[in-house]
Amino acid sequence: MPIIEIENLSKRYGEVNALDHVSLSVERGEWIAVMGPSGSGKSTLLNIIGGLDSASEGRVTADGQDLANLPPAEVARFRAEKIGFVFQQFHLVPYLTAVENVMLAQYFHSLADEPEAEAALRRVGLGNRLHHLPAQLSGGEQQRVCVARALINQPNLILADEPTGNLDEVNEAIVMGLITDLHREGHTIVLVTHDPEVGRMAERRIELHHGHLTEAGALLHREEDLVDDLLHAVWKAREEKHVDPVPAAILPEYVESRATFNLMAVGGWIDLNDGLIRLTGKGEERAKLEIRRHRLAECLFHMTFGLGLDLLDENAHQIEHTLSPQVTEKICLFLKHPPTCPHGSPIPKGTCCLKGQ
Repeated sequence: MPIIEIENLSKRYGEVNALDHVSLSVERGEWIAVMGPSGSGKSTLLNIIGGLDSASEGRVTADGQDLANLPPAEVARFRAEKIGFVFQQFHLVPYLTAVENVMLAQYFHSLADEPEAEAALRRVGLGNRLHHLPAQLSGGEQQRVCVARALINQPNLILADEPTGNLDEVNEAIVMGLITDLHREGHTIVLVTHDPEVGRMAERRIELHHGHLTEAGALLHREEDLVDDLLHAVWKAREEKHVDPVPAAILPEYVESRATFNLMAVGGWIDLNDGLIRLTGKGEERAKLEIRRHRLAECLFHMTFGLGLDLLDENAHQIEHTLSPQVTEKICLFLKHPPTCPHGSPIPKGTCCLKGQ
């Protein structure tokens, strides 16, 4: 059975419909991103799933429990045992240390266990901050305390509301790395975000607009095209800068697509360590095919249609993702195996070129 079932859910605040007849199913172990503009109902949906708010209409079942049919004390017990919350605002008790904040979650669940709480903090990289107060921690460190607190009772479901909203790029990467690890371990994650890069890391994305839910419009083939574009950027930087691995800092594309680069690393297309990007064997082959079809498309526009050098890259980019390997080979044959593109960059050889040698 799905871990979350939402049927015809509505939430009204006076005359405002924060949620309007929303239906949604989330499978066990799934990572889903809830996206949409401010005021679209994202946090309201998360709060109802977590039993922090109640619906005006409809039904929500979480881990087999219809929360509307539980008395308040049992809803609180359900939250403590089954759900881990990660909030944008941290919600740490200011006069308790990091380890005491984690132990507080244990206390509401069963019994506080300091060694276990310390182990949870070490897991998120805070072994040297165990006895610091929240005011003595950076924003990223406070958020990692929140992640440790969310995990301490081993919940089936993790609800994260804009977990990177107050973080810089470095801490965002750390926190999202932790959430990625949790997903790999089998936790179900429902994450609210307005950041498309964070949303892209999820298995599935839904969008809320004025309380109405739709599946996100970013299609799988567009994601594949983005991966090709980023592999192209790594290849080109390596070629032009004569560096391997490529420092992420010299790639403007890395700043714009950090989450996708992380997914590429998980997928085995690149190695990403200490801010350095290296194509794996798998990534090298895919990047080679991408570079080949792009530069052959530039040759086609230049040699056949006389397009100027300044227009080649843009026009080649518009058609290259539609070129199958078979069509790419036919273009190469038609152009008689050009060794370089019109800009002078080498074109990787294909099967048709090697046959002629």
